[in-house]
Amino acid sequence: MRIDFYKLLVKTANHIGSWFFVAVARGIAAGFFALPGRTRESRRLYALLYPECGRLFHLWCTFRQFQNFTTIHIDRYLANQGRSIEVVSEGMEQLEEVIGSSGAILLMSHFGNWEMAARLLMQKRRDLRLLLYMGVKEKEGVEKTQKEELRRAGVTIIGVDRQAGSPFAAVDGVKLLQEGGIVSMTGDIVWRADQRCLEVAFLGGVASLPEAPFVFSLVSGSPIYVFFAFRAGDGYRLALSKPIWVRAASRGERRKAIVEAAQHYADLLEDALRTHPLEWYHFDRFVHFPASKDESSR
Repeated sequence: MRIDFYKLLVKTANHIGSWFFVAVARGIAAGFFALPGRTRESRRLYALLYPECGRLFHLWCTFRQFQNFTTIHIDRYLANQGRSIEVVSEGMEQLEEVIGSSGAILLMSHFGNWEMAARLLMQKRRDLRLLLYMGVKEKEGVEKTQKEELRRAGVTIIGVDRQAGSPFAAVDGVKLLQEGGIVSMTGDIVWRADQRCLEVAFLGGVASLPEAPFVFSLVSGSPIYVFFAFRAGDGYRLALSKPIWVRAASRGERRKAIVEAAQHYADLLEDALRTHPLEWYHFDRFVHFPASKDESSR
């Protein structure tokens, strides 16, 4: 969605009502759903998740997924209009124990609404020092507005260039962790072709995850918490996992510790997918299979 169109949509909805924003967002999602190329990976995912069901069911799941995706934009708009959001949280007290001491890495995913999760987290603890790593696209539309609004909410954002990473970006994150702050990273997206990755088991196949969050944890000594924000009625349920520690007794055991932590995250991600299958907003191929297997049938 282009930034000028988005601003026009917001301005119009402010004059005639939020229903207009909702209608346009859902209409755009329906338009994308009508394009086979846009739905291919979602249909493939639901076929893996529900192999006992037919293609019409997989298509229906995809349609609902596309419509649910609009809630990210709708809820952002409503929040900016001052709408109060009901929040139920699980495990959030764990953050209180590490803020100001060991710090923590919040591992977010393209699941539910991570943007709203960051906002709600800042509302709960306004003195929180939260640094968020976000990918930078060559031409940003709504994403630019998204970043600006998060900054206004008190979140520090470091852009991760898809073409070349900066070593200084990593230094800032480790420094904040050592000072007891919170660093948020995406766990399910590989931004660059030269990025260091880990292969984990997922839905009977293999998925590639970025290595960086787990290396950050190992180097800083800070625990990883997997953080989800699922929709619950008109509000959200924030769920924080138990801490994942990446520890190695020797240099030779570091790789094993990193891989085990990544697989732990992948297992939590798969559990969340099975519990909230229609809030998965990862529209690129995520699960791969050995070349010897028939990809076309999966």
